Amino acid sequence: MKKIKIAIAATFLLSSLILTSCGGAANKSSSKSSGNSQPDVPNLYSNLPGGNGPILAVKIDDTQAAHPQINLEKADVIYIEQVEGGLSRIAAIYSNPALLPSEVGPVRSARISDLDILAQYGHVGFAFSGAQRLFYPKINEANLENISADREPASIYSRDGSRQAPTNLILHPQLLITKTVETEKRTIGLPKNPGWTFGKAPVGGTAISSASFKWPASKYSATWSSTEKRWLLSYNGSPDMAASGVQLGSPTLIIQKVSITPSIYHDKVGGVTPFSQTVGSGTAYLLRDGRAFPIFWNRVSPETPTSWTMKDGAPANFATGQIWIALTDTDPALTPVTSASASPAATK
Repeated sequence: MKKIKIAIAATFLLSSLILTSCGGAANKSSSKSSGNSQPDVPNLYSNLPGGNGPILAVKIDDTQAAHPQINLEKADVIYIEQVEGGLSRIAAIYSNPALLPSEVGPVRSARISDLDILAQYGHVGFAFSGAQRLFYPKINEANLENISADREPASIYSRDGSRQAPTNLILHPQLLITKTVETEKRTIGLPKNPGWTFGKAPVGGTAISSASFKWPASKYSATWSSTEKRWLLSYNGSPDMAASGVQLGSPTLIIQKVSITPSIYHDKVGGVTPFSQTVGSGTAYLLRDGRAFPIFWNRVSPETPTSWTMKDGAPANFATGQIWIALTDTDPALTPVTSASASPAATK
């Protein structure tokens, strides 16, 4: 009996040491541990408490039929990119164990722009419904863990009977991470330097009440809420509501101007897949605290993070919280604050 008690005590001590060291593990590029929620440790991508777990990137439909989307509000970073027909699609990054939801969706297929977007995050777990046949070799060559629906069972990717295909495929992230990382011992990276900094807003900028940005067949607008301290999003003219009933939005919204050109890939009906160039440099708009700041972005290679700076080279600090990044090739339309737009009714 004494030996059993000693063994139990040793096991408890080892577990405590492992948990204590989790904060240091967040700086490593990969890990086979699924990570634990660490209330006092800020997430590197959002600066919110909860710690840093395996990076899961999920490809989510952004057509009208896909709305309301499920648990986008729990993601750390959300990218909006252009796909065939001028529509938009979303790549959502989840890495905070405290916020990892039980369901996300609807999940759709991968696109060529995703590979460059995700490369800066290291060896991520990439969840998607499938891909064009000619594109699959590129996915297999990329530095990511392919955990797509065609490789996982129905317990991980299920169908929502209340939605119509193809916008009814739902991912179960918690089960996926447990299966992939803990059971199968596959490596998925932990958060590392994101390329941005958190802190006070830059000096200057323009006070705005709203901004709109678009693609040929998809349009978003963002209205500043002085009470919620975040930009509230609308999609194609209506409030962009999550399935939970929360209006989607974030304290930091980046409208990143990129080159969007045709790629060699196309969808099953012949629509050409566009490619958004996120490696290189260009201009962007940082929206935070009810103001718009013209900024610059720079990324020297797919493996390096994107840096965001002011005209003088100083960091363009982000606000703590979820981050949305819209990849467009046009400038947004900004609505300057007036006496009417500054009223409580206009700012919600």
